[in-house]
Amino acid sequence: MENYSKVRSTEQPSVCPFSLVADTPEVRVKEGSKIRNLLRYALSRVETKPQAEKDGEGEVDEAPPGRPLCRQLVFTASGKGVSKAITCAEVVKRRVRGLHQLTSLASTTLTDVWEPLEAAVGLDSITVSRKLPVIWILLSKDPLDHNLPGYQAPGRCDNLWTRDEKEEVGAYKRKRGGGRSGDGRGRSGGRYAGSPRDLKGPR
Repeated sequence: MENYSKVRSTEQPSVCPFSLVADTPEVRVKEGSKIRNLLRYALSRVETKPQAEKDGEGEVDEAPPGRPLCRQLVFTASGKGVSKAITCAEVVKRRVRGLHQLTSLASTTLTDVWEPLEAAVGLDSITVSRKLPVIWILLSKDPLDHNLPGYQAPGRCDNLWTRDEKEEVGAYKRKRGGGRSGDGRGRSGGRYAGSPRDLKGPR
């Protein structure tokens, strides 16, 4: 493709699969989106008192004032932005407790059109179509139908993180203490335990 340049890309729009209440914000996550900006907007719409955060330079970023709080929030992304959408949803669930989640997966078509760099060469334009994964994540303060596919009930993240930390600490201690003997002292590990005078050779 060194003789071609991409002139345009067209992605088939994906329709939201959820029945949303009025004024539900829809956060579209793209590959180049910054998670920090996405979370600042999302938390300002669902969190009662958004907390100011400091960036790496010590500056404080305050949430945009004047926006009404919502009962529901939707994250959607396609292609390489899917992982960012999942990360944003998990962070929001940790900050705002008691959120019900409904996840839907789909696919869309992305069409790229390539044109030759030199028209006089006689090359034709090329159209390439490929499938991209699409994800829709609905977070709701109100209960959702638990019989729907992709439903996740609210959970206690603090207990989960505490358990994981305890398991990591226990595994680390077992690894560190694997070479100890029954009396609590470390093994010699092949070191010479005699007198330093015995290490000297014959005079």
